[in-house]
Amino acid sequence: MSGDLLVLNSGSSSLKFALYEIDPGSGGTDPSRHFRGQITGLDAKPHFLVEEASGDVVEDRHPSDEGEALGHEEALDFLMDWLDEALEGRSLLAAGHRVVHGGQHFVGPVRVSPDILDRMEALEPLAPLHQPHNLAPIHSLARSRPELFQFACFDTAFHHTQSRIERRLALPRHLADEGVMRYGFHGLSYEFIAGALAHRLDRDATGRAVIAHLGSGASLAALQDGESVATTMGFTALDGLPMSTRCGALDPGAVLFLLQEKGMSAGKVSTLLYEESGLLGVSGISGDMRTLLDSEAPAAAEAVDVFVHRTVREIGALTAMLGGLDHLVFTGGIGEHAAPVRARICEALGWLGVALDGRANEDHSEHVSGPESRVGVWVIPTDEERMIARHGLDLLHEAGLIS
Repeated sequence: MSGDLLVLNSGSSSLKFALYEIDPGSGGTDPSRHFRGQITGLDAKPHFLVEEASGDVVEDRHPSDEGEALGHEEALDFLMDWLDEALEGRSLLAAGHRVVHGGQHFVGPVRVSPDILDRMEALEPLAPLHQPHNLAPIHSLARSRPELFQFACFDTAFHHTQSRIERRLALPRHLADEGVMRYGFHGLSYEFIAGALAHRLDRDATGRAVIAHLGSGASLAALQDGESVATTMGFTALDGLPMSTRCGALDPGAVLFLLQEKGMSAGKVSTLLYEESGLLGVSGISGDMRTLLDSEAPAAAEAVDVFVHRTVREIGALTAMLGGLDHLVFTGGIGEHAAPVRARICEALGWLGVALDGRANEDHSEHVSGPESRVGVWVIPTDEERMIARHGLDLLHEAGLIS
């Protein structure tokens, strides 16, 4: 059966999507993308943007100008109405969802059922700022299109190859039994990059690699032959590197100080750590790396310095876990586009044998290590939506819905 597969990534103020063609007769395992788009500015001034696979813009609208105020559920309805026309008679076979937290038990993609949905909802306390938004479109589609095949892919699943010791927090055992442990995130991105690196090297054994997923959310992962060994995010997506507005690793005593001495409520501390810290907090200017690199303000330079310093420090720690380094891969918005940040990180890693080709780096080439470098340095765009679509193909095959 041929048809289309919809991938949804729902956030606090946006709904990102991609539509892929499923053609069982093609013999391929990589679906072909029709469209990619997003609705941003939800509950404010929504912006609907859709691009074809070629990059040509096919829709660029502000629904609020047309009298449509879009919250999250209305945005999904708006998108589904648009897709009904865009499909031009083709059938929608499945919808796949990025879900941030899979807990201890969801270690791979799953078809959504009422029981599975209940179990995913039970994980909301582990990711209160992400999980409810991820699950909202699953609920909506279950009501409006109950016959549609829905599946979930988890950002934590890729890291289940890590050892028990790596995942353990030094807290009482009963808390670990209740799920208070290191999980790691950005797994769909890391899984895609692991496959992309293997493809470029033309072998499965990719050796010791550190993947730098640097964007508004930022983390690093150490991979041994494509499997996760360690990562910088832990129990939540707040840990590790400083990010656009998130603080990254923080002495828990600082949180106690804010609660006990500064009299802040838990809600205010949460807002501070998730929305007012990171690059924005240090600079006082912006959480956008592009803005900071263009600024002459000393505080902007300091924010960039902190980001680079912490990234270099964590790459060193992950290299120790791997026992050496064969490849360093940059991905994400900063990793793919901020050549000065890549240059500074690589310069600080010269002791590891990292040497950058300056011209290739400035040109944003794919392979940016110099000829004398003992470490392969790469810039590879991530594609989490395609990773979800690949998993969807496998699940549809397993369910006998495509052959």
